[in-house]
Amino acid sequence: MVDSVLGHWLDAHAQALDLGQCDPESVLPQLADAGVMRVGIGQEHGGSGGTLADAVETVAAIATHSVTAAFVFWGQRAFIEYLLHSPNARLRETLLPALLDGSLAGATGLSNAMKFLSGIETLQVRGIENPDGWSLEGRLHWVTNLRKQSFVVAAAIEGEAGKKPFVMAIPSTASGLRRSEDLQLMGLQSSNTAALEFSDIELSRDWLLHPDAKQFLPAVRPGFLGLQCGLSIGLARRSLDEVKRHLDGTRSVLSAEHHEQVERLESVISGLKAGLLDGRFLTQAAALFRLRIALAQSVSSAVQLELQASGGKAFLDEHGSAFARRWRESAFIPIVTPSLVQLQGELQRQARESAA
Repeated sequence: MVDSVLGHWLDAHAQALDLGQCDPESVLPQLADAGVMRVGIGQEHGGSGGTLADAVETVAAIATHSVTAAFVFWGQRAFIEYLLHSPNARLRETLLPALLDGSLAGATGLSNAMKFLSGIETLQVRGIENPDGWSLEGRLHWVTNLRKQSFVVAAAIEGEAGKKPFVMAIPSTASGLRRSEDLQLMGLQSSNTAALEFSDIELSRDWLLHPDAKQFLPAVRPGFLGLQCGLSIGLARRSLDEVKRHLDGTRSVLSAEHHEQVERLESVISGLKAGLLDGRFLTQAAALFRLRIALAQSVSSAVQLELQASGGKAFLDEHGSAFARRWRESAFIPIVTPSLVQLQGELQRQARESAA
């Protein structure tokens, strides 16, 4: 899923990408040149074919080298998924070529919307209709892949009283859109992650992704969450691969635990792919939530096992810098929206409603 050129580049820059010492503008061109943007997209749309499960494996393959780069790719690929589900064919035809070649960054912007869908949060952007389209006001507090050169972000918009919430694509050139400085994160710093302020932005109906957010969001949620699961898959696999390299001498006592974790991880991955391919997650969101939680737990267990297998070397800068990066990356997995706490809360709410 990742060619040797991209793999070598990611390995050489993984630490710098995590610490913000690599130009974040360089990530998308590297990914685009390797053709990974086109995986899981039909040839009629400029893709290389395959399925959404193939795209998840591509996210995972990138994450084995760098979760920062995989996070950027997730944002880009998720936005592309929104376009593929949008009834606005003209917008898709306009934006897709630049998204696929990496000259335009796509930002999901729907983390708030996914929480809104589950009743966790209200929408943070409001729209007032006018004869040509809408005027937008509000703020998105945390959005990734806001490439400074050029980006387009998806956002769910709260309509006026009595009207349905809807989903818009907002270009970085829109008057009244302000991007903050990059957020100061513990890791994943070269991911172009920032906040967005919307102040009296006038957008025409040409930028409408879907007129009904409550219809659109459940349709794209499997792609949004499924692709996001690729971050966990890749990181867990990499840590388990590192464990395998240390299973000799006194570390052989960890062999059984390593084998169990590998089998457990691949079982969850198989369940994820099956659900994405047969469409069950469209009506069984709880099953997808449980898989996302299980994969995050696999990451935590795998990184902890890597620490045990590496021993004291993992705590030395000279030998353990890559492990320290994976440790920071693993800390991000439980909190990326929707967080594990939010997913567990939603599962509990659904269980109470079923019991009532």
